[in-house]
Amino acid sequence: MIIQLDEAKRSLNSVRASVEDLRSALRIDDLERQIQELEAKTLVPDFWSSPDSAKILQSIKDKKTTIGDYEALVGKLEDTLVLCEMGIEENDESVLDEVLSGVKSVLETEEKMRLGTLLTGEYDRNNAILSFHPGAGGTEAQDWAQMLYRMYTRWGENHGYTVRLVDWLDGDEAGLKSATITIEGVNAYGFLKSENGVHRLVRVSPFDASGRRHTSFASVEVMPEFDDMNDDIEIRDEDIEVTAHRSSGAGGQHINKTDSAIRILHKPTGIVVGCQTQRSQLQNKDFAMKMLKSKLMEIKQRENLQKIDDIKGVKTDIEWGAQIRSYVFMPYTLAKDARTGYEETDISSVMDGGIDGFINAYLKMNSAKS
Repeated sequence: MIIQLDEAKRSLNSVRASVEDLRSALRIDDLERQIQELEAKTLVPDFWSSPDSAKILQSIKDKKTTIGDYEALVGKLEDTLVLCEMGIEENDESVLDEVLSGVKSVLETEEKMRLGTLLTGEYDRNNAILSFHPGAGGTEAQDWAQMLYRMYTRWGENHGYTVRLVDWLDGDEAGLKSATITIEGVNAYGFLKSENGVHRLVRVSPFDASGRRHTSFASVEVMPEFDDMNDDIEIRDEDIEVTAHRSSGAGGQHINKTDSAIRILHKPTGIVVGCQTQRSQLQNKDFAMKMLKSKLMEIKQRENLQKIDDIKGVKTDIEWGAQIRSYVFMPYTLAKDARTGYEETDISSVMDGGIDGFINAYLKMNSAKS
């Protein structure tokens, strides 16, 4: 047992240098200075009437969160090290479990925060909007889309993010025809942007009495939630078709079962968005319009277009050859990313939201390219 405490002490001492270096990578000193400057702006008499007031307050909150998380990491490292040294000096094995738990927490937190420094995109700190769409294949694909919905919901919850259901359309027999969620919290989009694309599943179908192996496809669409839109994102009334329908599906008591759900078709691009979780039809329409603007903005940014009108259509191929990742349930279990080569054999853990390895591999790959 004492040998394990010695090993724990070595691990903590070795990670201490990385934690100290992380302070510079996170620009903690700069963040503290920026907080002082922003807080000074809040003391201006007409601050609350300024259109930038909410943005400034959010910026202060985000910067304080980063500093607080870093200080908590340093505190956890020092506290665990002290406990470990006490255990060694007093030959007290009763502290072993707490020490090992502390070491695990410190290492995981340090890695997560260091990966956060790789998020340098303009919208990486934003909330993420995820939409799920089955490919061809009826019930098989619709069930696979719901499995992905569950996977990302679990990932968000496991990481302390707020996950909200926005829209849901039931599948014919099982699964879903479409669904949208928001994952809210700092860096949600930065971590999840790598998940955008087609996901392929190979398994023995639970819907096939013959027990044959099936291949199914579903797409995950990931976009940042924009706090304030540019003036050039103007959607003309004649370009949209708005329909109301009755809410249904996975929302349970949180969905108002009236004809307040809204679906909006953007005719020039074929983009369809929907919302059914707000309290009224007007609120559902407002949120759906916000999603439509976010989607148009994301496409404009991704394709380096000069203006929104240049978006002529949306490619929706959800098929073989387009997948970013494959998930195999038999004759062996494997999830493998086609872009990074990263793979996991514990498919149950992956489907329970254990996708950090894939996200981290993608971030490191992109960092190495830049």
